[in-house]
Amino acid sequence: MPFKTKEELERYIQELKNKPVTAQVLVCGGLGCLAKGAEAVYKRFQELIEKNQLSATVEKTTDDHQPSLKETGCMGLCEAGPLVRIEPKGILYLRVKPEDVDRIVEETLINNRVVDDLVYQEETNQEIRKWPLMKDVPFYRKQKKIVLRNCGSIDPEELDDYLFHDGYLALTKVVTTMSPDDVIGEILKSGLRGRGGGGFPTGRKWQFARLSKSERKFIVCNGDEGDPGAFMDRSVMEGDPHTVIEGMAIAGYAFGAQEGYIYVRAEYPLAVKRLKKAIADAREAGLIGKNLFGTSFSFDLTIKEGAGAFVCGEETALLASIEGKRGMPNPRPPFPANKGLWGYPTVINNVETLANVPIIILKGADWFRSFGTVNSPGTKTFALSGKIRNTGLAEVPMGISLRELIFDVGGGVQNNRKFKAVQIGGPSGGCLTEQHLDLAVDYDSLCAAGAIMGSGGLVTMDEDTCIVELARYFLHFTQNESCGKCVPCREGTKHMLNVLQKIVEARAKVEDLDLLIETAEVVRDASLCGLGKTAPNPVLTTLRYFKDEYLDHVNNHVCVAHVCNAMKEYRIDPEKCRACGKCARVCPVKCISGRPKVPYVIDQEACIKCGSCFEACPFDAVLVEWRSKNHES
Repeated sequence: MPFKTKEELERYIQELKNKPVTAQVLVCGGLGCLAKGAEAVYKRFQELIEKNQLSATVEKTTDDHQPSLKETGCMGLCEAGPLVRIEPKGILYLRVKPEDVDRIVEETLINNRVVDDLVYQEETNQEIRKWPLMKDVPFYRKQKKIVLRNCGSIDPEELDDYLFHDGYLALTKVVTTMSPDDVIGEILKSGLRGRGGGGFPTGRKWQFARLSKSERKFIVCNGDEGDPGAFMDRSVMEGDPHTVIEGMAIAGYAFGAQEGYIYVRAEYPLAVKRLKKAIADAREAGLIGKNLFGTSFSFDLTIKEGAGAFVCGEETALLASIEGKRGMPNPRPPFPANKGLWGYPTVINNVETLANVPIIILKGADWFRSFGTVNSPGTKTFALSGKIRNTGLAEVPMGISLRELIFDVGGGVQNNRKFKAVQIGGPSGGCLTEQHLDLAVDYDSLCAAGAIMGSGGLVTMDEDTCIVELARYFLHFTQNESCGKCVPCREGTKHMLNVLQKIVEARAKVEDLDLLIETAEVVRDASLCGLGKTAPNPVLTTLRYFKDEYLDHVNNHVCVAHVCNAMKEYRIDPEKCRACGKCARVCPVKCISGRPKVPYVIDQEACIKCGSCFEACPFDAVLVEWRSKNHES
């Protein structure tokens, strides 16, 4: 190194692949597993492998290599972390604790046996089924890993690991054997659409920038993942940073950019750390920098850390932030492909979009189109969260049904509760119901149902979720994140939030629902950027599919999910009350009255539903009663 020619890189990769295969212990280093103690698990493996001077006993190889121990990126099944995988067998262990490592070393690494109680298991019809191999686990069966092909399999801080999996071969292919138009043509043929939410054809965006005449152009990776519950892009940047770098370099070659920025929020310190190391390693190896592989093409990268503003996910606001300005959207046209960063043509692609590029170049557009649908080829990553059994990161072919995604991959609703709804597309997405479970997950089908693909956040809700409160929560998020530049978004979202607040506090009238819809449509149609235009989506879809629940709140002051405090009442059972006065003493609004030997009572008009009396009563005399449709309480 550095690699000066295509042939040098190819020879080096072949040498890596010719090395003897030893046992591999892969410890998930995704944030979910790290939070559950994966680092301690890794250290214990390190201690025992060194202590026992283990040879590669899983495959019984004759070389003297020790089992390879790696901390990888996210393996996906975050709910069951820390995860450990033993290769080449593909054995997956769940919820591994440091004290479990001794058994794994003894049983699996030394004696080639499975530790039965650490594998994935399900109880069906009073029968416990176990799946020791990762490929057989229900969570992974219907997945197709393209974007996540290396996540959970390589050490993201080791360049050789990425090269072993044909890393940077796509880049050498385009700069030495393809013209920029050939590259754009292949991406156009693949049908790759932007995975950041808009779904705009990636090849067309590159084409527009290529046609723009300029001495200087930029490629920007949008890693500003701000949706609540979303962690797809973060996981790719943490688990496979080189694929993002390679995708950006290919894009730069295609439309003539020699400079790139990765915009990643500072709240992702692990992603920033691994990206910085990957850039430094790639630069040292001659994989980015001046005159790549002996050609005239040069390309280099800079990381820009964002301050966590949701609006900076919007293209023009992101560019303003990179330039050192306040992150606020600007009217379009001109579009960034014509006039973007510092006035030069700029392409902005999100992390997942760029991660698809190298493998499309290597395997071809037709291969990529063999997955997904005609208008939505390929795969999509999703962050599964909410009331779902298998929370985590999944990648599935486009066109899969919501039912398969939620119940097969996700394992269904937690605690055998009833499915109620799914929010797809983040705070700007739509809320879909049981009647949509057989809907295909693709751009066009979701749009027709009133939702959007978004970046890939998917929140599952059960019967204990209040739909009105859910809409209020998401709108509170978008209203708080509004930059305030345009009136429809600044004032409209505030007004909508006030109406929703009145509804959950049992102060609204039926006319408020009409006003809510009218305001939402104005915000959607008149806002400057995508944040404002999509902010009303959760409100409009929930009103469309759950209007009865809104009417229950307004007309009957009933919350069927028992979530909205204004819909409940605190009463004192005179039979249980001992007139001790503790409830009255803790009441912040002094709405409880009584006297010695006479049961205390609560003034319902003055009660603020804080629950202090309920917590204070030593005799369980304070009762919580929820209003119902048929009864007062």
